[in-house]
Amino acid sequence: MDIIEDLEFRELIFQGTAEDELRARLNAAPITLYIGFDPTADSLHVGSLLPILGLRRFQLAGHSPIALVGGGTGMIGDPSGKSAERGLNPEDLIEEWSGKIRHQLERFLDFDNPVNPARVANNYQWLGKLEVINFLRDIGKYFSISYMLSKESVKARLETGISFTEFTYMILQSYDFLQLFQDYGCEMQAGGSDQWGNITAGIELIRRTINGKAYGLTFPLVSKEDGTKFGKTEAGTIWLDAQKTTPYQFYQFWINTDDTDVIRFLKYFTFLTKEEILGLQGEVKNNPGKRESQRVLAREVTALVHGKEAMTKVEKTSNALFYGKIHDLDEDEIAAGLADVPSLNIEREKEINIVDLLVQVGASPSKRQAREDIKNRAVSLNGEIMTDLKRNPSGEDRLFGKYTVIRRGKRNYFLIKWS
Repeated sequence: MDIIEDLEFRELIFQGTAEDELRARLNAAPITLYIGFDPTADSLHVGSLLPILGLRRFQLAGHSPIALVGGGTGMIGDPSGKSAERGLNPEDLIEEWSGKIRHQLERFLDFDNPVNPARVANNYQWLGKLEVINFLRDIGKYFSISYMLSKESVKARLETGISFTEFTYMILQSYDFLQLFQDYGCEMQAGGSDQWGNITAGIELIRRTINGKAYGLTFPLVSKEDGTKFGKTEAGTIWLDAQKTTPYQFYQFWINTDDTDVIRFLKYFTFLTKEEILGLQGEVKNNPGKRESQRVLAREVTALVHGKEAMTKVEKTSNALFYGKIHDLDEDEIAAGLADVPSLNIEREKEINIVDLLVQVGASPSKRQAREDIKNRAVSLNGEIMTDLKRNPSGEDRLFGKYTVIRRGKRNYFLIKWS
């Protein structure tokens, strides 16, 4: 299976320029391609995974990827996919974020490959040296206003307003492509479908300035079948940085994928073979309650982003919480696995009845309901079913001297922190 055939199976091709020519070019010899990542935060998020893994797919197919960090374009702001102007960040902050994003990108690409090593570049290296008059004379003259207004990324912003700053983003990104074409022989740019206008503008600039032949390819923007935004949870954005989204939270995001999305996400975000994915597709159809596809998805993507050791650890935590085996967890695993559940801080010396505890932590809406829950054996304390209505949790109920884990029903966890 060639790279285009693989991308087609995975439903990863949204648009492409001269697709037959591009396929022939990719099959004829290795190509150098790039994808840009602007530093709009101190970490990339799961929405960035699709293009990152796109670069990895091309490298595994024998091509040479360049991950371009937008240290320069990040100071301007991309109008694509936004309804309003983004605030401009200070130069030193963008430089700091650029370094962190570069470090994240290095996890996914092979820089030591002797045949087709990956590269990371920063467009501030050349954009930061531009002189306005020369740039307008040498590059700006190739961009007519009517041509720029016809691009969807600009057209969509005309009603809400777009500044000259963001209006020029297309020219800067086109210049990036020209620079990489000249410096590295980079013949192809890829990105999300919202980058189509910028990509084709770069291809046209290469043709008009140096009569070069370049190609473009876009991936679909990830969406969920139920219409909710991909990469967002009640806790917020799912980041690739373990300090912002813990490996356990990351794993849970994927394992909670709906049946309607899971096969598509397996195609998008894993390197499983066609046969493996089709096998899991059969599992979803014939045995959806088992949720094997979700477990495979969570395992594969967590290992890709955080490593196999972290994946094994969070899978253990997830299984222990699912089956109520709290004593299988160490102190850090309890803290990580229950970081997002409702919690209550109580002084160590304070005595409190289990009924009052259930109400105060939010496990039961009233004392009457709390008593009913205990009588119905619906409440467990550190994995053990509670039956004693008069019990006051004591020191022996505090794991590692500071945690009591309450479970109501099968999935509702609550955490008592003794301080």
